[in-house]
Amino acid sequence: MTASADIHGYTPRRGSPALRQAVELLSSMRFAIALLTVICIASVIGTVLKQHEPAANYVNQFGPFWADLFLRLKLNAVYSAWWFLLILAFLVTSTSLCIARNTPKYLADMRTYKENIREQSLKAFHHKAEGDVAGEGPAASARRIGQQLAAGGWKVRLQERPREGGAGWMVAAKKGTANKIGYIAAHSAIVLVCLGGLLDGDLFVRAMTWMGGKSVYAGGGMIADVKPEHRLSSANPTFRGNLVVSEGSQSSTAILSQSDGILLQELPFAVELKKFTVDYYSTGMPKLFASDIVIHDFATGEKHPARVEVNHPVSYKGIQIYQSSFDDGGSHVTLRALPMNGSTKSFTIEGTIGGSSPITNGKDKMTLEYTGLRVINVENLSDATAGSATDVRRVDLGHALSQRLGAADKSSTERNLKNVGPSISYKLRDASGQAREYNNYMRPIDMGDGVPVFLLGVRDSGAESFRYLRVPADDQDSMDGFIHLLAALHDPAERARAVQRYVAKVVDPKRPELAEQLAVSATRALDLFAGAGHGASTGGAPLAGLPAVSNFIETAVPPGERERAAEVLLRILNGSLFELDALAREAHGRKPLSEADDSTRQFMTQAVLALSDAPLYPSPLAFELDAFTPVQASVFQVARAPGKNVVYLGCALLILGVFAMLYIRERRLWVWLTPSDAGGSHAMMALSSNRKTLEADREFEQLRHRLLAAPAATEGDLKP
Repeated sequence: MTASADIHGYTPRRGSPALRQAVELLSSMRFAIALLTVICIASVIGTVLKQHEPAANYVNQFGPFWADLFLRLKLNAVYSAWWFLLILAFLVTSTSLCIARNTPKYLADMRTYKENIREQSLKAFHHKAEGDVAGEGPAASARRIGQQLAAGGWKVRLQERPREGGAGWMVAAKKGTANKIGYIAAHSAIVLVCLGGLLDGDLFVRAMTWMGGKSVYAGGGMIADVKPEHRLSSANPTFRGNLVVSEGSQSSTAILSQSDGILLQELPFAVELKKFTVDYYSTGMPKLFASDIVIHDFATGEKHPARVEVNHPVSYKGIQIYQSSFDDGGSHVTLRALPMNGSTKSFTIEGTIGGSSPITNGKDKMTLEYTGLRVINVENLSDATAGSATDVRRVDLGHALSQRLGAADKSSTERNLKNVGPSISYKLRDASGQAREYNNYMRPIDMGDGVPVFLLGVRDSGAESFRYLRVPADDQDSMDGFIHLLAALHDPAERARAVQRYVAKVVDPKRPELAEQLAVSATRALDLFAGAGHGASTGGAPLAGLPAVSNFIETAVPPGERERAAEVLLRILNGSLFELDALAREAHGRKPLSEADDSTRQFMTQAVLALSDAPLYPSPLAFELDAFTPVQASVFQVARAPGKNVVYLGCALLILGVFAMLYIRERRLWVWLTPSDAGGSHAMMALSSNRKTLEADREFEQLRHRLLAAPAATEGDLKP
């Protein structure tokens, strides 16, 4: 229990040898320290390893072998694992037995003065002194010394001992015995904190699943359809779960996350969300979460309005309601489908976040799932120009996040935080159930390349980062110009017309032989770029874009002429694409771009890059956020925590105990007085302290000079 306490436990006098050894081990300090070490290690694992994550996340991060091992050992839910709760219970029992075994001894030690100590034992102390006190006998010296010590805050007891040659007097004093209370309080605090953890943990919830006929629900669907065996009664003494309430609706069922599913916790009231308010800092971080709610009591029918904010919970019937987070509550969105293969027509579709809509891609049937709407997206665009602006497979909004965090984040690069507007997230799921996730921004974003671009993100799974296709915004800040150009690129007739216009513009009509050669080269360049050539293919699809042009040059042009051929072919390609864009604009009643304008060159440069990478986009449709009506939902954490006050008491005792152990020094002083031959008294003095410090040395010297001096020189109080 303490550094000076016996590490062995209590051994019963009766019982079998095995039982006696088990009780001794359970009540020993060495066993409690071992359990505490295991709990500390488990807590470190629970802090480092994310808890209550889906099993697929652990597989993606650690691999199948380690993920299966973690799940079997319940390391994904350490604090609710049966072995962790069992160790905690053993620690409570062991520490309680340790306290019960040592507390009586400590209390008895605090009450005793140890005045029966032998005079020869005083010579064995580190702090000891002897001297003669002239002018008074042992009795008078004992009374005087006792008064001086009492005036200095010491508790004193005098003892007269008969002996040959005259009675001797023992002055026994003690100070700082409250230090023992520190040990008792600190160890009691461990018991109380562990009990509070058991009460507020998953112990009762686990007990309901083990013995109460309840089971974890691992399926999906509506909460109302979940069967009673997956629901916990509102009389459950302790729980902690999440309650999601949309604006204008109410809910009375909290969700308790478990390692293998969920449990539903019924509440004795319903929470109605009237209004949710969120304010943001300039960095995009939320500054204020606030929910105006109405609590509907099922028992009385009363309504209690309240406001829940972060760090300002509401308490009702012993249940705390905390503002945890916020989510989308079913916002209505309007999406515009844009063709990415040049053949599908554009159309508009409406839906609700959290819902889905069936769509048809020719003979293939797909499902559009609306997964998320973010009204505000604040991104760091300070490093937007770093790296290759043409690699649309790794666009990350200004190099995404810095790898250095916390106090080490001392980058000299100035951050340019900017709200880039709303974004929509959705999934396209095919008939086999396979789905990709998409994230598209509503507004064009200036990435530092001179022309704003629309970012169309895609990823194959939630464990990956989004890869973005940069689509240049036209002069009307829309994707229509690019979509029209993409459609024209996939139309052979439009490509032929663009070649004719390009040849007529750059070749003298008097030289028809050059016009014919240029027409052949321009046609080949456009066909290769559109994927209509006879180049190599990837994944069964013809090679297109700039890779197709590069492949043609490497296979058809001698090495010494490739650089010049590439320069000529790219010049022809750019000129043909410019004419193709002019034809697309004219077909939709729009004015062609000015060839001498810098913005035109910037747009066409980005358009060429986007057209080259468009074949890599895995969907024939890209859905653009056209309009939305946001509906907020508030995420509350509801908790009934009877162990909270127990933990608070334990923390108070821990503070008291640590303070007492560190700042209160226990000292005991003995002065043995016997008659001397000169008519006075002979004094033998000793001091013991629980810690050897320089302060104890100074205190002993002060006591020695004041107590063993002549009576006339020791008038007044003895200061501590």
